[in-house]
Amino acid sequence: MQVNNIKNDSQEEIKLFEHMVSFKFNQKLNPQKEKQLMDTLKSFKDSIPGIVELTAGVNVTEETENIHGYTLGLRVTFTDIEALRQYGPHPVHQQFVKLLDGIIEEVVVMDYLITM
Repeated sequence: MQVNNIKNDSQEEIKLFEHMVSFKFNQKLNPQKEKQLMDTLKSFKDSIPGIVELTAGVNVTEETENIHGYTLGLRVTFTDIEALRQYGPHPVHQQFVKLLDGIIEEVVVMDYLITM
């Protein structure tokens, strides 16, 4: 299998980073709260520099034995490690974190370099 690296216009290799988050809440979210969280997550792409792609959604897996209470997921692709580092303290991200006060039980985060 041939692997092609992503290059920019000057033929430098681009090192994208993936950020994945699974959210487990301490209560079932009402539809209004779920919409507020989803809308805030989706606003990241237009508000936080360095985001290439973003998806978020409610867990609909049929592998019910593997849900473990995680009901919301987020996947963000960043231009580079510095964009990923700047994401955490960004005011829009911090606004989302405040929305989780009192309702979040656990969060699982995974960041990795995308290799192609």
